[in-house]
Amino acid sequence: MTGDADDFVQRLKAVLPPHWFGDTTPVLDAVLTGLATAWTWLYGMLTYARAQTRIATATDDWLDMISQDFFGARLPRRSGEADDSFRQRILLEIRRPRATRPALIEALTDLTGRTPVIFEPARPADTGAWNLALGYGAAGAWGSLSLPCQCFVTAFRPLGSGIANLAGWGAGGWGVGASAYASLSMVQGQVTDADIYAAVAGTLPAAVTAWTQISN
Repeated sequence: MTGDADDFVQRLKAVLPPHWFGDTTPVLDAVLTGLATAWTWLYGMLTYARAQTRIATATDDWLDMISQDFFGARLPRRSGEADDSFRQRILLEIRRPRATRPALIEALTDLTGRTPVIFEPARPADTGAWNLALGYGAAGAWGSLSLPCQCFVTAFRPLGSGIANLAGWGAGGWGVGASAYASLSMVQGQVTDADIYAAVAGTLPAAVTAWTQISN
């Protein structure tokens, strides 16, 4: 295999004069193996260092450093997250579109796995018009031109969040499962409410306000 001790020994022997040694060379092989062992370690280090120069091949703490270099503290590795998953999130964030309604929907959907609901009071497609669909007495919401550059966002927490070792309401009790009084701060999940707010703020253009609520 390229770069292992046997490969280095064979390369070294190939450049030695062929008439200096016999067919069996145990002493020469031992000397060359000693040199090859050190060079194998160096070759492994060079291969590893080269891989860390590209996001597609970087691993371990180098991916964390790449994330910090591009995003500061905005995109940390999640608890127990594997390199491939973290790499994919980094690449998605680098190429992520910004400053549009579809971009905000995409960012929240990628983060939570659930499509948000966005309402712009100055957008006729959201409010409808008099005597048309989404008008008075039909589905829709009141529009207003007094709220320019503003929107209302309902984002949804990912499915599957909960509190470890505690049963749900009505499921805990003697011989059934552990129960306790709990608060939202005890909910464990890979995506926090702060992550959702940060995704909204990081996608919107300047001077735009998104009134955001987070729902289960």
